[in-house]
Amino acid sequence: MSDPNFVILYVDDAASAASFYGDLLGRPPIESSPTFVMFALDSGVMLGLWTKGGVEPAATPPGGGELGFSVADAAAVDGLHREWRGRGLAIAQPPTEMDFGRTFVALDPDGHRLRVFAPR
Repeated sequence: MSDPNFVILYVDDAASAASFYGDLLGRPPIESSPTFVMFALDSGVMLGLWTKGGVEPAATPPGGGELGFSVADAAAVDGLHREWRGRGLAIAQPPTEMDFGRTFVALDPDGHRLRVFAPR
C-alpha cells in the first residue's frame, strides 16, 4: 500500500480558502475551479480545498482537520507564532511545551487547526 499523499480540507468557500493558504504557504495553487483548489507542497503532498456544499457524500463535521508544520526548534515555533498572530490568525493554543515538543495551534478561516511544532 502506498503512503497517503493527498489531504483535502472541506471549506466554506474555495476561493477564500485559496487566498488564505496561498498567502500562508507563499505559493499559488496548481489547480483551481469554483469549488476546488489544489496546492503542491514541497514534501510532495498535495493539499486540496473543496467547497463542502458540493461534496458527495456530505462532508461532516466541518473544521475537523489539522495540518502539522514541523519546524527546526523552539525559537522557530515562537517566531512563527508571532508572525501568524501578526497576520491576524486566530490562536487556539499559544506556544506550549508538550510531551512531543514545543507547539502552538492557529485556526484557518474554516476552523481547521494549523499545528506548528518542534519535535524533541
